Amino acid sequence: MNSVQPIPVVVLAGFLGSGKTTLLNHLLGNRGGTRIGVVVNDFGSIEIDAMSVAGQVGDSMVSLGGGCLCCAVDGSELDAYLDRLAAPVHRIDVIVIEASGLAEPQEMVKMLIANENPAIRYGGLVQVVDAAEFDRTRAAHPETDRHLSVADLVVLNKTDRVDPAERARIEGEVASLCAPGTPLVGADHGRIDPELLFDRRPWTETRGQLSFEDLIAEAEEHDGRDPHADHAHARYESVEFTSDQALSPRRFIDFLDRRPAGLYRIKGFVWFGVPGYRERYEVHGVGRFLRFAPAPWGRGERRRTQLVLIGSGTDGPGLLRELDACREESPEQAPPESMWGVLRYVAPADRGDDLAAEDDTPPEDGPVPEDDTPPEDGPVPEDGVPA
Repeated sequence: MNSVQPIPVVVLAGFLGSGKTTLLNHLLGNRGGTRIGVVVNDFGSIEIDAMSVAGQVGDSMVSLGGGCLCCAVDGSELDAYLDRLAAPVHRIDVIVIEASGLAEPQEMVKMLIANENPAIRYGGLVQVVDAAEFDRTRAAHPETDRHLSVADLVVLNKTDRVDPAERARIEGEVASLCAPGTPLVGADHGRIDPELLFDRRPWTETRGQLSFEDLIAEAEEHDGRDPHADHAHARYESVEFTSDQALSPRRFIDFLDRRPAGLYRIKGFVWFGVPGYRERYEVHGVGRFLRFAPAPWGRGERRRTQLVLIGSGTDGPGLLRELDACREESPEQAPPESMWGVLRYVAPADRGDDLAAEDDTPPEDGPVPEDDTPPEDGPVPEDGVPA
């Protein structure tokens, strides 16, 4: 198993005029030190002039002209661009694909899941909806219903252009078209917290050289704007959970299956301690999308679970109580099949015999990890697609 974590690829979809480019600009301007690779059909109004000064457009942004990404017959053109962005020399942290306004999101998701490059992984589908034009868009494009049904996270944009009663009605309509539990976050001018989609590095890691953040902040200051005014942290609630005791994989999966619609993001590491599956499991969730990635513990690293849950309108203390109930006193007695629910969300490439390549240093408070080969007679887990 590759020790380098694959780069998440987030698909940003929505009909023309919904605000995808505005949202993308917001992500680029509020990403801290995170290096974002961007794939778009055409540059449109993306603010790339300042980025050109940094000389980095050629390395971290590519354009797929001439149509929708989903129109590629075999996906080879998209695969080639993703391979280029995923090259270690670029040190990209996340890739965002801004789809054409007429793209078929589910086809793009299939292409990404089928991609065989171990350096990247599908990171979720974000569907942007124009609140002010929702009814007209749906009437003109009946496929809206289908697109919403496969979304992992829905951004209801331009909420500043509708009154509270109209917004509530639209939210109800959208929720009825989405799969149960699909999170819906409201926004105006595409301002959502980037942490809902990806982790941000501290800005200090990139200060000291001409960076995207420096250039965008400087441009906004010249316009008389506060470069930090678009930050949206205050709109969301963050809950942190830590446990030195292993978690029951069955109870934890049950918790994830029942997670409330307001819980937008789940990230962190989980310690299950089940014989044969004693490595560290990174968990990444955007909306309904869920993926586990097993990896060796670091030398001398303490076996523990560390999770961050980001949402809106959620019951923080209630979430913590549910996670507390997932603790397992005797993980060494759990049967291997108790992990099958987790393995449903592990990429096939991470489920081979080399899964057990763990560090041989005993943990601080436990035995040396055992071999982690999945049971031979277990079911074939599915790919890590929306939960």
